[in-house]
Amino acid sequence: MERLQERLGNANRALIAFREVVVNDNPSAIERDAAIQRFEFSFEACWKTGRQFLFDVEGLDIGSPKGVIRSFREVGVFSEDETILSLQMTDDRNLTVHTYNEALAMEIYAKLPKYYSLLCDWIARLERKIR
Repeated sequence: MERLQERLGNANRALIAFREVVVNDNPSAIERDAAIQRFEFSFEACWKTGRQFLFDVEGLDIGSPKGVIRSFREVGVFSEDETILSLQMTDDRNLTVHTYNEALAMEIYAKLPKYYSLLCDWIARLERKIR
């Protein structure tokens, strides 16, 4: 559980940094790219926290973000709709990491507020479940 607490702290710090850039309605290209980068590392911190939760609390050893998300549905952390949105978020994160396309960057940037909210809910639920 110590490692899970450490990961929760990392995820919360990442989400604080993400929040700083997700609220800008008219970002410059640099601000947009910074927001996408913060989304990427927030996503990484959150899914790895989820993986640790599943291992420590549920006894499941899952090795991929999509596997963690599907397992969250199975153990009742996510609803069906949240699972679908989380899988879409994972696909978008993979696109931002492996390619750069201006139109794609603008499209994904527009989704960041709902992804931020989802990631915050994700971490808050895990915190409640381990109390």
